[in-house]
Amino acid sequence: MPFQLERLKCPYFRSCNAGEKSVLPMGCNSHRDGLKRIQNEGEIALNQAEVNRIEKSTVSKTMKRILPFILLLYVIAYLDRVNLGYAALEMNADLALTAEVFGLLSGIFFIGYFFFEVPSNMIMSKVGAKLWIMRIMVTWGIVIILTGFAQSAAHLYILRFLLGVAEAGFFPGIILYLTYWFRSSERGRATAVLLLALPIGGIIGAPLSTWIIDNIAWAGMEGWRWMFILEGIPAVVLGIVVLFYLTNRPADAKWLTDEEKDWLEGELAAEQKVSSSINKVSKLEMIKDLRVWKLSLFYFAGYSAVYGLSFWLPTIIKSLSVSTTTNMEIGWLAMIPSLVGIPAILFFGWNADRTGAHKAHLMFGFLIAIAGFIGCGLSSSVLPVVFMLTITSFGLYGFTGCFFAYMTFFFTKSTAPVGIALVNSFAALGGFVGPMILGMVTLQQGMFILSGMLVVGAITLLSLKLEKNIAKREVIKAKALV
Repeated sequence: MPFQLERLKCPYFRSCNAGEKSVLPMGCNSHRDGLKRIQNEGEIALNQAEVNRIEKSTVSKTMKRILPFILLLYVIAYLDRVNLGYAALEMNADLALTAEVFGLLSGIFFIGYFFFEVPSNMIMSKVGAKLWIMRIMVTWGIVIILTGFAQSAAHLYILRFLLGVAEAGFFPGIILYLTYWFRSSERGRATAVLLLALPIGGIIGAPLSTWIIDNIAWAGMEGWRWMFILEGIPAVVLGIVVLFYLTNRPADAKWLTDEEKDWLEGELAAEQKVSSSINKVSKLEMIKDLRVWKLSLFYFAGYSAVYGLSFWLPTIIKSLSVSTTTNMEIGWLAMIPSLVGIPAILFFGWNADRTGAHKAHLMFGFLIAIAGFIGCGLSSSVLPVVFMLTITSFGLYGFTGCFFAYMTFFFTKSTAPVGIALVNSFAALGGFVGPMILGMVTLQQGMFILSGMLVVGAITLLSLKLEKNIAKREVIKAKALV
C-alpha cells in the first residue's frame, strides 16, 4: 500500500518498472526522472511568475509616467489648433472676414502641416523625442501668441501657415514615441488615452475661450486677441518642461529598474522582429505598398469630417441661435458634442484591443458619424442640430480611439517614422478640405458632402486586407503564452 500511494503521486508512474519490493519511488530511475521534470517545471513556473510581476510593474509605470503628461500636451495642442473657431465669433466682424476667407484660414494650417510633417518625424527619430517635441511646442506657442496681434486677413494667413509648419510632426511624433514604450497589445489603450485630448480640449476650450472673449479686454485689446495670447503661453511653458520630464527610450529611463528595462526592450524587439518578417522593411517598399495609401485615404475622410466640424461648430450654433445668445452660451452648447467623446474613445480603444477587431470598430464609428451628419443636414434648429452633431461626434471620436493603434500594425521599426507621418500628413489635407467645404456651401449641403466622404472612407476600409497583420498579432499572442 505505501508503494501504491507514493506511486500515484508521480505523473510518470506508468513507466515504473520497480518491483513490489520498492517501498519508495526514489528507488526507481523512472521516478527519479519524473521528480527531476517536476522540479524543472516548478522552476519554470516560478520564473514565469517573476516575469509576470516584472511585466505588470513595467506596464503600470510606463502608463502612469507617460500617458497623463502627453495627454496634457495634446490638450494644449488641440486647443491651440481649433481656438480659431471660437475667435471667429468676434474676430470675423472685427477684421471683416467672409465665410470663404475664414474657411481658408482654418484650412491653411494643414498645408504647412502637410509639407513639413514627414521631415519633422524623421528629425525626431534622429535627435530624440524630448528635444524635438520641446522645439515644436515652444515655436507653436510663440506663433499662437503672435496671432493675438494680427491686424488683417493677410497676417492671419501667414500666421496660420506658420503654425502648421511649427506644429508639424507633433501628433505623429507622439504616436511614434508610443511605439518606443508600448507593445501592440497596449497601444490601443495608450493612443485612446492620448486622443482623450480631443473631447477634453472641447470641454475645456469651449467655455474657457468664450469666457475670455466676453470678459477680458486688458489694455484696450479685444477679448479674442487675449484668448490667443493666454492660450499660447502654456505651450511655451510645457515645451520647456518636456526637456526635463520625457525620456527618449526605455534604456534611458531612470524610473525603471534594470530588470524592467531589459524586459520591455526585449518585448519590443521581439515584436519588431515579427513585424519585419511581414511588413515592408525599406521606406521605398513601404511607399509602394497600396495599403499605406488606402490608410491615408481612409484617414483623410475622417480628418475632413473631424476638423470641418471642429472649426465651424461655434459658428454653426451661432447662426441657428437667437440674436441675444451670448458667446458664453454658445460655448456651453459647443461643449455638448465633446462630452460623448471620452466614453467613445475609451470604449473603442479598449474594446478593439480586447477583441483585436480594430477594423470592425473603425467601420462602426464611421457608420454612426454618417448617420449623424445626415440627420444634421435634415435639421433646421439649434437643439436638433446639436443633438445630431453629438451622435456624429460619438462616431468620429470612437474611430480615432482605435485607428492609430491599427495603423502601427502596418509598419516596422525602420519604416514607422516615415510611414506614420506619411499617412498623417496626407490625411491632414482633409483638415484643409473639410473647413473649406463648410465655408463654401450651405450647412445642409456641407453635412451631406461630409457624410459622402465618410462613405468613401468606409468603402476604402472594406478593401483594406488585414490577413498578414492578423497573423502578426497571433504570432505575438502565441509568443506571450510561451
